[in-house]
Formats: sequence, C-alpha cells, structure tokens
Amino acid sequence: MLIVDAHLDLAMNALEWNRDLTRPIDEIRQREQGQTDRPDRGRGTVSFAEMRRGEVRLCVATQIARYVAPGNPLPGWHSPEQAWAMTQGQLAWYRAMEERGELVQIRDLDGLERFVGHLHHAEKVGIGYVLSLEGADSVVTLRHLERAYGDGLRAVGPAHYGPGIYAHGTAACGGLGIRGRELLREMERLGIILDVTHLCDDSLREALDHFRGHMWASHSNCRALVPHDRQFSDDQLRELIQRDAVIGAAFDAWMLVPGWVRGQTTPDRAGVTLETVINHIDHICQIAGSARHCMIGSDLDGAFGREQSPTDIATIADLARLPARLAARGYSEEEVRGIAHGNFLRFLRGAWG
Repeated sequence: MLIVDAHLDLAMNALEWNRDLTRPIDEIRQREQGQTDRPDRGRGTVSFAEMRRGEVRLCVATQIARYVAPGNPLPGWHSPEQAWAMTQGQLAWYRAMEERGELVQIRDLDGLERFVGHLHHAEKVGIGYVLSLEGADSVVTLRHLERAYGDGLRAVGPAHYGPGIYAHGTAACGGLGIRGRELLREMERLGIILDVTHLCDDSLREALDHFRGHMWASHSNCRALVPHDRQFSDDQLRELIQRDAVIGAAFDAWMLVPGWVRGQTTPDRAGVTLETVINHIDHICQIAGSARHCMIGSDLDGAFGREQSPTDIATIADLARLPARLAARGYSEEEVRGIAHGNFLRFLRGAWG
C-alpha cells in the first residue's frame, strides 16, 4: 500500500547531519559510529532505499533554518539572511537528488496526478516530494517568499521552536503581529498551504482567525493524551477539523506518552510502539467522527533516531506495518487507505484544484 509521510527533514539530514541518503541505512549508521555530537548518531532510520522498501513513495520534505536573536539560547543562525542561505543550500541538495533520479518534485495538480499515475512503474519513478518550509524565519522579505514559491515551495509553517519573526512556536507565547499577518496574506495570495504545526496557542488562534486558505498540521499529536503545548487540545483539533485540515501523526516518542524525561526515558521502558501512535490517530478520529482528517507525519530522523522512536520502527520501511495495525484496531480498508495516503491526496487535490 502506498504510504505518504507528510513530514521528513531530508535536506537537514543530508547537510547538517552529513548523511548520504542514497546509501544503505546500515552504511549510514556505520559511518557515524563513535560520533558523539548528536544523540542520534548511528541510530538513523531514513534512507531512500528504506523509503522505497516501505512503499513510502511520496512525502512532504522540508527546508529548515532558524534565526536566533541575541539572547535566544536555541541553536540557529544569527541573521535571517544566513538562514535563507541555508535553505538555498538545502534546495540545491533537493535539485541534486532530482538529477540523480532519487526524487521528483511535485508542484501542482497535474504533477501530482502524473506522479500517482506512474506509481505502478515504481522501479522507474523517484520518490515524490512536496517542498515545505518549517519555520519562516529564513523568509527575509515577502519577495523571498514569492521567489521560494517559484522554486516549488508549497507549504509553510510560520514557527518552529521558540520565538520567531513571524510567529511564536513550541515553548514560546505570543501572537503573530503585523509581520505574521502579512506573511499569511501573501501565502493566501500565492496559494501556499499553512502548516499550523509548532504554532503556540496564541499564534495558532490568530492564524485560525486571519488565514482563509488551506491548512494542515504535518506532524502533531493530541494534548489530551500527552499534556504539552507542542500538541493540540481537543478544541483546537475541532477547529482544524472544521477547516477540513488533515493532521499527521508524529512518531517522536516524547510526543506519544506522558512523562517522558529526555536522556532518561526510553521507548522500550515506556512501551512506545506503533499502537501508541494509533492511540493518537484514534483520538482524532473519535473527535472528528471519521478517519478523513488523519495522515502520517512521522518526523523520523527529525533530530532523533531509534533512541526516541517506537520500538517496532527499525527504519522508515516499518511504516508499512501501520495499515495492518489499523485494520486490527477495527478500521475499514477505506479508512486505512485514507490514513495511509488517501486523505493527503484528497487534501492536495482540493488545495490545488
């Protein structure tokens, strides 16, 4: 079954983690043995071969580069221009992967239908990707956003972690302000999807009030199950459902079970499996009264690896186990296909139609 993953930081892994995703996953892990600069070294889960093996033939792939103002302790770039340059390096890597035949950029409805129509020739078709920007700090001016749209950017999350130029993200507070509302208006004009993932409650409230375009949450879970501002409350989920948004289930273990202590809790000890992911999917389905608003947004290798993934995820290929698990929980074949890929495709057809 075709699997769509609505959030993968492929270029970040290639350029910042220095992972050659064209190589086998065992080789990628082996080259990182002995490295201690990041906690997930030697524990990566994503490569192009593993995506193909798990039928993850289509994804949303990100550009990401945070600007940090003086006094901001988060890692990032010291000017928006530096952050922009980083996203352009990431774009160059995507272009290089297109030239190799590893990736196919999908920009519009014709491209989407052409790609889906060719999937039965899977061995001849690269992995499809829709380009997204996680955190808008690198958008120096609105002209830069229009330029990025010309390069295929089709979704933007205005914030990531902490305070931002256009919005405030996880573990921060505050509304959009004038620049944030200007960004949303330009996104509406261009037809760019608003990714509400990571928006703090104040910024999310303003975004819902001011943005009239299409929106999704590429990788988010449920606050009712794991109390944290990174997750959506039931009331927020209801508003997103009313806007016909789709919400991607994230696989980062700390977002799946309550009480996670970084550096101490382990997925094995906490019992985090694919069933735990389904708990969050099921919670959204119960609120919505259907499965039409759920998709997969794994965020695998999003600055974590196997040390913070469900225990039954050895690589991204194991996303292929999810359909059978959903069916065992009572989901119909139509609902399973919807969560695996159908809801994502329906959303894009509506947004781009």
